[in-house]
Amino acid sequence: MSQGIELMLYGMGTVVLFLALLVVATTAMSRFIGRYFPEPEPPVQAALQRLHAQNKPAGDPNLVAVITAAVHQHRSNK
Repeated sequence: MSQGIELMLYGMGTVVLFLALLVVATTAMSRFIGRYFPEPEPPVQAALQRLHAQNKPAGDPNLVAVITAAVHQHRSNK
């Protein structure tokens, strides 16, 4: 029985040690890549265009009018 427990502890210790080493190696590689190969910054003009595109209403103006009228009618019926 004691040999089984000892073997179990060695096996579990090996797995925990391997997983800890894997976490440390992955973190180190991530920091290395982030420091020496950063993602390029987007140009300011492209970022402004995306910002303006997000502020525009999506879809057909007629569809927006129909949805607005439906919401208004729903609220007035309550």
